[in-house]
Amino acid sequence: MIISVASGKGGTGKTTIAVNMALSLSNVQFLDCDVEEPNAHIFLKPEIEGRSSAFIPIPEVDEARCNACGKCREVCAYHAIAVIPPSNDAKGSVLVFPHLCHGCGACSLLCPQKAIREVNKEIGVVEIGMSQDIQFVHGRLNVGEIMSPPLIRQVEDYINPAKTVIIDAPPGTSCPVIAAVKKSDYCILVTEPTPFGLNDLVLAVEVLRKLEIRFGVVINRSDIGDDKVDKYCQDNNISVLLRIPFDREIALLYSRGISLVQEKPEYKEKFQKMFAIITKEMP
Repeated sequence: MIISVASGKGGTGKTTIAVNMALSLSNVQFLDCDVEEPNAHIFLKPEIEGRSSAFIPIPEVDEARCNACGKCREVCAYHAIAVIPPSNDAKGSVLVFPHLCHGCGACSLLCPQKAIREVNKEIGVVEIGMSQDIQFVHGRLNVGEIMSPPLIRQVEDYINPAKTVIIDAPPGTSCPVIAAVKKSDYCILVTEPTPFGLNDLVLAVEVLRKLEIRFGVVINRSDIGDDKVDKYCQDNNISVLLRIPFDREIALLYSRGISLVQEKPEYKEKFQKMFAIITKEMP
């Protein structure tokens, strides 16, 4: 089973839930797909055993073959190519903007002059290792890179179907989140009982319903704010899987890179019960 842990916004405790559930179960693989800011390794402290570079293919133009016809610019949906047309005293040229390129390959495939080939551009690294008996994989996007979905997909290439796979997804509701959760059998949405928490939870629920992925909600810092998240879940028949109260001691553990179940073992049983609820909801 593949279980992703996501949230409509950052700072809700998504990594706390993902890490502590992994530490509470057996036969687990953990994938940190929050590649822009991976931090699960701080708590799991894996021994890294392997590292590989992650690439995205970008176009390279052969100036000798190119006649600046503009076909590559026309087919590029991401505006990653500009063409300076020929003039009386100049041949014309093609400009490539690598940070806008999604690596779809349309320009090289459709170039009439066969003047474009794809070359690899490194965008980050994938590291694999072990944290006690947990298989660990995470991606780290290079500073300045903006295209995280290709790296997320390369992290997910390591999914081990023989294990319970827990994916720590990026925050938000845009392309990186969809790349991280779309292979999931179930998604845990972590939120907090505040107006911001409810607003972003509603957006995340809409995304998961579009993707037709089963989901439930964990309410973190459950004793602050108001009851509107509870009412929303009740009105929309959404399971509340777990509530974690606002607790200064939990915050201190987090700030020291210590997992919740390590110092508060009573939570291990709570995460195991949450996993049992999820298992029952699966067809």
